[in-house]
Amino acid sequence: MGTRDRVLVAATEAFGTRGYDATSLDALARELGVRKQTVLYHFGSKELLLHAVVEQAAIELGEALEEALRHADPALGNVDACVRAVFRLAIRRPELLGIVRELGRLGDPWVGRMVEVLDPLVKRATDFLEAEMDAGRMRRSDPKLLLVSVYSTVMGVATEAEVLRAVGIEPTLRTTARRRRELLSFLHSALAPT
Repeated sequence: MGTRDRVLVAATEAFGTRGYDATSLDALARELGVRKQTVLYHFGSKELLLHAVVEQAAIELGEALEEALRHADPALGNVDACVRAVFRLAIRRPELLGIVRELGRLGDPWVGRMVEVLDPLVKRATDFLEAEMDAGRMRRSDPKLLLVSVYSTVMGVATEAEVLRAVGIEPTLRTTARRRRELLSFLHSALAPT
């Protein structure tokens, strides 16, 4: 792996776990065993590095969700596939989901860029929800608001280790599988037609 890629991986990890503001280029360079100037040579500034991290994270997240949807059963199988994909990322690449959370904190233009990259997937999800509601297979609600609610719920249950510990749940592989099952049961109940 080249230096540019190593910097991108390290920045994704740092921004996704410690946060953008808490990560200095000096510390990042030290962790990589390079000079700060090397980081700046490849990215120009901390802001440009974040831009590259956002681009890469959005692409990886989009690819993971698209892959999950390719193999999903119709209707609620699409919801299940996306939830499972997010939980797999929470285990294998928690820093990617940490980037999404961090962007929410940083606001525009960063969250806007993530939304822009994921827009085709969001449109597809909204259209899917609308079609399922029209067919009577899902409870009628505002598809965009539903998508935001599902996103918030899944991200919270999948990534908020500190909150889980506060309520007495140790985030292990076993409890992660249990949380995923409970979340899917909750979503099925919430989405089922009345």
